[in-house]
Amino acid sequence: MFDKILIANRGEIALRILRAAKELGIATVAVHSTADADAMHVRLADESVCIGPPPARDSYLNIPSIVAACEITGADAVHPGYGFLSENARFAEVLGHHNIGFIGPKAEHIRVMGDKIEAKRTAKRLGIPCVPGSEGGVTEPDEARRIAADIGYPVLIKAASGGGGRGMKVARTEADLETALATARTEAKAAFGDDAVYLEKYLEKPRHIEVQVLGDGRGNAIHLAERDCSLQRRHQKVWEEGPSPALNAEMRERIGGVVARAMQELGYTGAGTVEFLYEDGAFYFIEMNTRIQVEHPVTEMITGIDLVNEQIRVAAGAPLSVRQEEVRVEGHAIECRINAEHPATFRPSPGTITYFHPPGGLGVRVDSAAFQGYRIPPHYDSLMGKLIVHGRTRNECLMRLRRALDEFVVDGVDTTLPLFRTLVRNPDIQNGLYDIHWLEEFLKTGGLDLA
Repeated sequence: MFDKILIANRGEIALRILRAAKELGIATVAVHSTADADAMHVRLADESVCIGPPPARDSYLNIPSIVAACEITGADAVHPGYGFLSENARFAEVLGHHNIGFIGPKAEHIRVMGDKIEAKRTAKRLGIPCVPGSEGGVTEPDEARRIAADIGYPVLIKAASGGGGRGMKVARTEADLETALATARTEAKAAFGDDAVYLEKYLEKPRHIEVQVLGDGRGNAIHLAERDCSLQRRHQKVWEEGPSPALNAEMRERIGGVVARAMQELGYTGAGTVEFLYEDGAFYFIEMNTRIQVEHPVTEMITGIDLVNEQIRVAAGAPLSVRQEEVRVEGHAIECRINAEHPATFRPSPGTITYFHPPGGLGVRVDSAAFQGYRIPPHYDSLMGKLIVHGRTRNECLMRLRRALDEFVVDGVDTTLPLFRTLVRNPDIQNGLYDIHWLEEFLKTGGLDLA
């Protein structure tokens, strides 16, 4: 087992990793920018090191500074959390060159799954169902027209590198295609430094279903059921729940088994998430995230398995502590991402929290590094915390979530709490009748009333 882990992240995920390490009896090192000197993970870690000024490129993305912090403190492993360097294959390799453990998958798996074209090829080879589309990158309009005619309109043009909706355009007819292709390539180049794009069939009303996996690199890999992440705004997840209201036990076991066998063949190490679009009973692979997810607590609540604990153990060379037949899905869990943003305009709202009262009670979990008097800096993601609620049934979970949201008080900054108080009372949400377009259509039609 590791003696000391450096946490190369900030905010609620840094605090989440710190807690797991402490429960394993492992010393912790927090790194931070000057903007995060008073952050909660810095206060609670055994040691802390300032690695640079507020801009992420000069601190949380500064690989030499993080390696130097490991050498100064004697940390023998790094947990990258999510975002920042968590899916940077070079970072994993650099740590290996310095004999520092990387709590994540092999660099080769990060690299393969980070390239969406190569990820799709790999998924097909491993028997994972994929959306019909181009086999590789597309640059010429004539080639795009041929592929689009073959798979049928509408088609989706996507950046090969990156995500978050950037470099993504829909062409509903051949007349739209050339402009959409050029725009997507320009956006992809600006956002990711790579103008490679690919085409795939555009599904009209799919759900976003993701399967949580764990592997130990020893040929053992399991799935821990699925999460439904269909409530999204601009391709960013807002509300996640598990199990999905759209799947039954047979569907769950079928797609979970496909993914687990694929990860076993790949020799995957650590936590990962294989993401699908689901429509009319069929699953279509879209990407794999080779890291812990923001929404991992949903899976922890319904399975009772500590995913960060497992990440640390397998990175240290231990086998998985649970077998597939031991995984039990019990009850229902929902996570709301509480952002420091205006609930209607989604404009970031940095500033000082003047009052903070998180909810509590049976089945209620709040993952947050916020506290009364904490100043939310303007330099990073606006995620302030996550409210995760568990119930024996989905209806019980919804009622508990409603109560917890009404109990949650944050003053001093705008938050998305009013949005979730509206959603939890909406009949479509209560009945599980939503897809990846539902939230944006709801907001466009004035569904959120803040009066």
